[in-house]
Amino acid sequence: MPLPLLSAADMREADARCVATKGHVALVRDAGTAVALEARRLLGSCYGRRVVVIVGPGLNGADGRVVAEWLRGRGARVDVIDVDHQPTSLRGYDLYVDAAFGLGCSRPYVAPTISGPTKVLAVDLPSGVNADTGDVLGAPARADVTVALGAFKYAHVNGAALDYVGERRFAGLHIVTHARDGLVTDDDLRDFVRFSPSDHKWKHALAILAGSATMGGAAVLACEGAIAAGASMVRLTSRLEGTRPVAPPPVEVVYDESPRIDPRVHAVVVGPGLGVDATAWLAPRLRDVTVPVVVDADGLTGELIRQRPREVPWVLTPHEGEFARLTGTSVGRDRVGAVRQLARDTGCVVLLKGPVTIVADPAGALRVVTSGTSALASAGTGDVLAGLIGAAIARGHDPFSAAALSAYLHGRAGARLGAYANASRLGAAVRDVIAATLTRGPR
Repeated sequence: MPLPLLSAADMREADARCVATKGHVALVRDAGTAVALEARRLLGSCYGRRVVVIVGPGLNGADGRVVAEWLRGRGARVDVIDVDHQPTSLRGYDLYVDAAFGLGCSRPYVAPTISGPTKVLAVDLPSGVNADTGDVLGAPARADVTVALGAFKYAHVNGAALDYVGERRFAGLHIVTHARDGLVTDDDLRDFVRFSPSDHKWKHALAILAGSATMGGAAVLACEGAIAAGASMVRLTSRLEGTRPVAPPPVEVVYDESPRIDPRVHAVVVGPGLGVDATAWLAPRLRDVTVPVVVDADGLTGELIRQRPREVPWVLTPHEGEFARLTGTSVGRDRVGAVRQLARDTGCVVLLKGPVTIVADPAGALRVVTSGTSALASAGTGDVLAGLIGAAIARGHDPFSAAALSAYLHGRAGARLGAYANASRLGAAVRDVIAATLTRGPR
């Protein structure tokens, strides 16, 4: 199950339920201890290190006081300063613990300026951001690490707050038992691979409509991603008017020149490398398709999406430029809101690519993927992702889960590649991640 992602109101309700069962003191002790352990990790060792903790009036402030006592008990020299009496600047500290405001920050807050190599650790959220929108209220301190308590909040993954949260860490504290939205993790990836004693080559077959005379490589990359992620048969149709693709697909791929998609496939991927005027070529081929369709790259046109059968699930995978082409507006800072709106408007699962990838279904449920790296910021990596999603659907995952898990796998594979790696290396990296996941066994 993904790590929970909650609004401020839902988090307050979860906190209240937890207090009612285990008590306020126990909740604060557990939260403060979790943050203190992260503080020790940042410090390396506690003895003799100088720490300042800025505390506010709510739970964050109480958590901060527990952090201070825990670090003092291990030899750190700790100053605790009330937010109403904080200085304008801080100097000479190894660590600054921001426990001023968490969910309750509703007014501008200006953090002290920091001189020297002081690390910053934020309790739950950097003080001075709106938990739900990620808007910045004032001038927060830029955290090196933020410890999300109980659940992640939208500010951890959305809006201007992304520039302030630093590395995200999580302390569940057994507060939240269920959440509609969540962050995908390595544990979720263990569910990606699916086998059955009744498997055969057609049971997880996939059709890919990709590639043209000038962009045959996009088709190859989509096919490689699909094969790496478990498609048991890939049938490729390219927009070549009877000619074979310039870049030959992997030897396992069947090249299909028929204008009709084989009815035995269990998912269809369309778009990579078809050319910007591909709608007229694609639309008649998709008219009678009843299995899920993954639409990427040149398939992402408003005209094609408007023609889709409403009862057939589609997954749209735009980057920010393609999102703007579809909607007529830029994504803006509120990526969560933008993706949810497009999913509602189109009735499709929408995956917005980026350093933080957002996936929404038409009902508004959300999955967030933070495994992406700059290794994926090169041509062709999105084609591989489209193939991964198609294979995951063919293997039995619902389109929403397939998109989220594939994006996470894609990010983890990218993290295995060095600087300036080619997209053609992603397929092998995907296999490596899957193999490593399988060796860890089921959850």
